[in-house]
Amino acid sequence: MTTPHHNATSQHSKDLIAEGYQYYVPNYKPREMILSHGKGSTVWDIDGNDYMDLSAGIAVNSLGHEHPALVKALTDQAKKTCHPSNIFSPEPPIKLAHALVETSGFAKRVFFCNSGAEANEAAIKLIRKWAADQGRPPEKRNIITFKGSFHGRTLTTVTATAQPKYQEGFEPLPGGFIYCEKFNDIEALEALLGDHIAAIMFETVQGEGGILPATVEFMEYVRKACDKIGALMVTDAVQCGMGRTGKLWGHQYANVVPDVLTTAKALGCGFPIGAMLVGEKVENVLQFGSHGSTFGGNPLAASVALVALEHINSPAIMNNVAERSKQLVSALETMGQKYGMFELVRGRGLMIGAVLKEQWHGKAGDITEIARQHGVLILVAGPNVLRFLPPLNITEAELAEGLKRVDAALSAYLTA
Repeated sequence: MTTPHHNATSQHSKDLIAEGYQYYVPNYKPREMILSHGKGSTVWDIDGNDYMDLSAGIAVNSLGHEHPALVKALTDQAKKTCHPSNIFSPEPPIKLAHALVETSGFAKRVFFCNSGAEANEAAIKLIRKWAADQGRPPEKRNIITFKGSFHGRTLTTVTATAQPKYQEGFEPLPGGFIYCEKFNDIEALEALLGDHIAAIMFETVQGEGGILPATVEFMEYVRKACDKIGALMVTDAVQCGMGRTGKLWGHQYANVVPDVLTTAKALGCGFPIGAMLVGEKVENVLQFGSHGSTFGGNPLAASVALVALEHINSPAIMNNVAERSKQLVSALETMGQKYGMFELVRGRGLMIGAVLKEQWHGKAGDITEIARQHGVLILVAGPNVLRFLPPLNITEAELAEGLKRVDAALSAYLTA
């Protein structure tokens, strides 16, 4: 039996899925579909099923699919050079670094890499080197991170990620991290402070932790605390940056600037790129030979990212995020009342989580699969939160269609 917008999976799709399971390392569990192409906020699989994409590749495809300006930037650069290396610098990463510094409001310099994990790894190395340059011994180079955080999958960034489920089996883990048990809790953080702390690192909206925005009060406290104890404030904007919250960077909701900011995902709108932005206090820490990345500053990635930054950091996109956020939150709150499934709806901009009530705890993954079968792609943020990350340029009509399918999926789930 098929559901609306979802035809039976063809044998060709099943064969490809089986081939993937045979040859991939089994660390992923992809859904039973093979995506073919996309346009705007819609994607299609090879069997012709269409899906409203309210996931954006986990906050990556922030300008949707097949955006003409991004396609042009990529193809134009591909006709010139793809990889001259950092020894012989091409033009696009220089222009991108300049643009990021100019639009950041605080940064003086930029380091390019390939992913959010690499950007956070660079930030951690910078913190340690900065502390070492000040004469601090290793035991006074600790970094505070928060329960529910997610900073990456490398051994060091998974250690920074204060979630044991991501760390189990990878011991021994690197030292030098102290976990604050409560995010947004000033009293809990204050109890950990001292001259043994070199940095406080946090997401301005926790993603994997359940779509929890940092409060303005909390961000302003972190800035003051870092200044008081001589530590760095590091904001992880890998998922929640690049306009996702309705501002270019999430810390801009508060009257603060970080010393270090990391970003990736939507920076390349689908082309892999990461970046670490550093302020005046630490702009000269990483000297020649202290760090590097073979593909960091790749001209293909930088060309796309420069166009992505220009489009996202515009009044049109920011206004759309604000309007579509109201539309999304209102519709989810209405569905929550209609079906009695949501405890609350929270988030900022177009990074929204619908928290399931206790009787549906652990069922978020099942609900997203029913949603897929009804022609809409949504995500989880842990087992108890449905995560909505639509493209920032999604239209009112596209979002309405996606929400219509979400409504049908919730109804089907409750009556199954």
